[in-house]
Amino acid sequence: MSADTTNAGVVEVTDVTFAAEVEGAQGLVLVDFGAAWCGPCRMMDPAVKQIAGDYAGRVKVAKVDTDANLQVSTRFNIRSLPTFLIFRDGKVVDQVIGAVPRQAIENKLAALL
Repeated sequence: MSADTTNAGVVEVTDVTFAAEVEGAQGLVLVDFGAAWCGPCRMMDPAVKQIAGDYAGRVKVAKVDTDANLQVSTRFNIRSLPTFLIFRDGKVVDQVIGAVPRQAIENKLAALL
């Protein structure tokens, strides 16, 4: 599967595309690790899409389905869903675990911009 853009500029990434799409990206990348069966993940979807729109051109927003992409999920020790990792120039610089108000994620992004 190639990196497909879903609505509002959220890029779906996989085990295969993660290195190029996230670790190879310059600047900030917010990665949403979740799963289709995860209620809190679905609850966060609208906020993630809003962040992608509001921060377009400043922050890349990516989504990883943890069930379908076990290599990346294991590599970053994803144990709770949703988990949001923030990368800068390919390196993890911050994280948010669980369903949180959108502002909590935006505060972290703003501090890193």
